[in-house]
Amino acid sequence: MKKYILSSIFLMVALVSTINLQAQNTDTTKNNYIVVTKKVPQFQPIILTAEALKVEEGNDFGNFEILICGQLIGDLTDAEKMGDFIEKAEKASVTIVACGFSLNKFKVDRATVPKGIKIVENGILYNFQLQKQGYKSLSL
Repeated sequence: MKKYILSSIFLMVALVSTINLQAQNTDTTKNNYIVVTKKVPQFQPIILTAEALKVEEGNDFGNFEILICGQLIGDLTDAEKMGDFIEKAEKASVTIVACGFSLNKFKVDRATVPKGIKIVENGILYNFQLQKQGYKSLSL
């Protein structure tokens, strides 16, 4: 019973906290992408893909975002695991986004998340909002 009550409270807080959350406005005449991952090492092939698409599509290439969520989100704060992914992402016009729910659940202090990484409160909602704006979405 206690677990049911706590789950209900969590769900209500989650819903209330995301009512005003909206994904950024985007140009739907361009090809926009979001890739959801749970592992920092997957940034390398994702960024390479973004670079290839940018060359292939030219002016039709729009926004490209990597959304990280899940148990390994704390790896964002590990300089050795992150390597130069933030710099590579910036050069490739890729935005790295961290899920706030995952940061909270796995007790990752937001202050330790490197600058250059955007934090959204609800990564799942953010992904759906971008899909409604025409983003192509892939989950790894």
